[in-house]
This record gives sequence, structure tokens and C-alpha cells, in this order.
Amino acid sequence: MASSKILDTKKAIVKEITEKLKNSESVVLFEYQGLTVSEVSELRRKLREATGEVKVYKNTLLKRALDDLKIDLDGFLEGPNAVMFGSDLLEPIKVIYKFAKEHEKLNIRVGIINGKKAELAELKEYASIPSLEGLLTMLAGGMLEHVRSLAIGLDLYAKKLEN
Repeated sequence: MASSKILDTKKAIVKEITEKLKNSESVVLFEYQGLTVSEVSELRRKLREATGEVKVYKNTLLKRALDDLKIDLDGFLEGPNAVMFGSDLLEPIKVIYKFAKEHEKLNIRVGIINGKKAELAELKEYASIPSLEGLLTMLAGGMLEHVRSLAIGLDLYAKKLEN
């Protein structure tokens, strides 16, 4: 039988995982086996810049935390897994997806978006959304096109009135 000290430690870890899951906009479960230490360090650094973090927990403790939140990821909790927690919805997903493209050993398995299970296809869609700056640039470009067309139309109308 496990000692009460070990059980208390495990309960604290489960509580930590549960809090991180609740407070994260995006969570991605991935396999990292085969990555070098420097590659994992690079991934952690890039995710920190994008308001994300990577943690490795025992699958049994992660399963208990997921069960507490009523999220079913049973088929994915096998083998060596790492968990990416992101306080922002898009940027951490984009970072890990780009990193997975550059490093074949990183295998994205499943995600949790706003407390709901997200399959790989859904994560790919989120990763393809342009950044906020890109979206604002597209909006400004679209608005400028209408203003330019209006200016050309008014100029042609003014020339017509002159003649």
C-alpha cells in the first residue's frame, strides 16, 4: 500500500493538472519520443514566447485530472506523452504545429480547445488561421480597396462635370 505522503503528492499533481487544464485556452497532447534535449528546449522556448508551456506527467495522473473535468482522451493516454498548455488560443497551437512540421519525431495526438476535445483536423484548422496582425492587415486592405474605388469614381464624376 502506498504511503499517505506519496498519495498526497499525487493528489497535488492531479490538482495542478486540473487547474492548468481549466486555465488554458488550448491544450495539445503530443508524443515527443525521439527528440533531442536541445530540440525539446527549443520547443519550450518558442512556446514560452507564445504564452504556452510544455509539461510531462504520468498518464495515470493526467487521466485522473481529465476524468475530474469529464474529458475523454482514453485512447491517447498511452506511451510517452507531453502536454502543451496555452493561455492563448491560437499562437501556441501554431508554434507546436510548425515545430511538428520541422521535426518528424514530434507527433501531435489530440487537443483540448476551451474544455472540449479537438481532433487533429480541427487543430490543423486553428494552426492555419492567420495571426491577429495578419487579419487586421487583410481588413485594412479590403477597406482601402473600397476607398480607392470611391476616390476613382468621384474623380471621374468631377472630370465629367468639368466637360
